[in-house]
Amino acid sequence: MITTAEARDAILAAMPALEPESVPVDVSAGRVLRQSILAERDQPPFDRVMMDGIAISFRDFDKGVRQFPLQATQAAGDETLSLEPGKAIEIMTGASLPHGADCIVPVERIVVSNGTVEFEKDYKAKERQFIHPRGSDYKQDAVLLNSGKRISAMDIAIINSCGLTNVEVSRSPSIRVISTGNELVPAGDPIEPHQIRMSNGPAVIAMLGQHGFGDCAHDHLVDEPELLGKNIGKHLEDADVLILSGGVSMGKADYIPQVLADLGVEVVFHKISQRPGKPMWFGMGPKQQAVFALPGNPVSTLVCCRHYVIPALHAASGLKESQPEFATLTQSVMFKPKLTYFLPVRLLSNTGGQVLAMPVHTNTSGDFAALSGTDGYLELPLEESNFPAGSSAILKRW
Repeated sequence: MITTAEARDAILAAMPALEPESVPVDVSAGRVLRQSILAERDQPPFDRVMMDGIAISFRDFDKGVRQFPLQATQAAGDETLSLEPGKAIEIMTGASLPHGADCIVPVERIVVSNGTVEFEKDYKAKERQFIHPRGSDYKQDAVLLNSGKRISAMDIAIINSCGLTNVEVSRSPSIRVISTGNELVPAGDPIEPHQIRMSNGPAVIAMLGQHGFGDCAHDHLVDEPELLGKNIGKHLEDADVLILSGGVSMGKADYIPQVLADLGVEVVFHKISQRPGKPMWFGMGPKQQAVFALPGNPVSTLVCCRHYVIPALHAASGLKESQPEFATLTQSVMFKPKLTYFLPVRLLSNTGGQVLAMPVHTNTSGDFAALSGTDGYLELPLEESNFPAGSSAILKRW
């Protein structure tokens, strides 16, 4: 068996990059940016007024002038006026600074009567006060966003501010999720005592959706080699990525590895030194389709999907890898097998801002109900068996 690190490296090395495509900015949120976003012009593009009030020349104020006749009014979006000596322009927040003005006095500090402005007693103004200088946020052609970032709502504001209507993003991969097993029955269908409800496929599709991958479809196939080969072959033709659940262990009905080999899918590895999810299989199809065959137990399926499939799709999309996150165990954990242990946890925090991980032990790898209250899992290394309270480990959020 290979280690979890070796498995991850092998997957990332095999994954082909998804080519970029141009999409309208208003539908790009959540997609991975594949271009640099450059500032269209200085920001702000002019000396911007920050307060409602009046615009004056500080030189006049500094000479002791405290009453100014109102020259005009300039609102945000109005053409920039030129201030006449000894006068004031009524100004609105967001307006461009009038030519010749270099001081804004807030409306709360003045009294206007019969077209004349008078300051409140003992008011002290400063030169360039309440003025947002041109280019102080960034200059024209500055790089505001880099390729490899998932586009957020804040990024949409930035992209629009640069005058772009379309943006280059990674193409969404076509993904097919296949549940295998004679015992599986979809929700809503009649069920016999010896059967179980299908849950893995819908859960995997939901997890993919949470991470920004929406071009997914689900299929259920019974454990018949000929039928498996025919239908999996069709999905291979239609999709960039196949995710299978079940049929990869050592049982007589675990046909998936042989079926995939017959379809020309080359195995990269089979089995990882971890719990849960040891029987996981990964290979590459004849047209560079990535094929993930996950163990059928629900906890194993979800952990393997989160730990291997999601990072692989992120890498193929060009998403920059984030810094690792750590959490601190709230209680001691003993795990003796020489395997990496993926321990589900519920997250807490203390007054010191520390992220705490409360272990949630599943009854078996089929106990998916226990995962509902968890926030992710800790990756406990195989080199150790005792993990005391207060020790830290890498955290993976679902």
